[in-house]
Amino acid sequence: MIPEFLMKYASDLKKYERESVRINAKPRKEKLLEDNLSLKESKFLGFPFFPKDREYPKDKNGKAMIMVAQINFEQVPHLEFFPEKGILQLFLSPTDWYEEDVAVIYHSEEELTNEYIEDFSFLKMEDYEDIPIYKLHQLSFEKVIDKGGSEDSQFDYLFDENDYWDFIEGLSDDQEEQFSEYFNAMGHKIGGYAEFTQYDPRGYGKESQDDIQVLQIDVDDHIMFGDSGLAHIFISKDNLIKKDFSKAYFYWDCC
Repeated sequence: MIPEFLMKYASDLKKYERESVRINAKPRKEKLLEDNLSLKESKFLGFPFFPKDREYPKDKNGKAMIMVAQINFEQVPHLEFFPEKGILQLFLSPTDWYEEDVAVIYHSEEELTNEYIEDFSFLKMEDYEDIPIYKLHQLSFEKVIDKGGSEDSQFDYLFDENDYWDFIEGLSDDQEEQFSEYFNAMGHKIGGYAEFTQYDPRGYGKESQDDIQVLQIDVDDHIMFGDSGLAHIFISKDNLIKKDFSKAYFYWDCC
């Protein structure tokens, strides 16, 4: 519910609301290099679905990448512009992911019927030492409404000509707490507003200012990008509609 002191802005703020899908990530008991989930299951870490007729992703040094996120859209409540079928994956280099040596890969509904890799013995324990997700997570999904975000450049609402940070300076401690909670963009999610520890990269280029957040991976007990950092996949609306994830890009930042 909107805080009482924001009621005068309620009708305007309604226009900024966005559907998103909250990802509930449940850590599993399996050890690294163990995965009892289906290869087509949505997950963080674990073994991916990957067709035998497609080249498995390798980093710039020729090392096999590690799949850290897999989203099966058939398991996800539908969002406008997003696929209803198919699997999206994020792969990271075992050693250079922080330099954005990554791969974003989409498998269409048709590709999911192809023969797939079942032997992942080419992945070694040492390949996981620097990976920012430390444990297999099983994912479930819930559609929610995002109200806005303090760091998202697309949330540009002005409160009586004051931006988010200028407006918050005039609030009491209790109001500030309610305000921050109402516009909370944190958490694992698909779509919606993005949270950052530093800044939104989309705000620094006209060509990317309207790009859509596909995935946000936040901090939890078994996930941390750098020092309390978050990771994202972004894409333009046109390419999202076309399911052309070759044009998607990865971004992460930390404290």
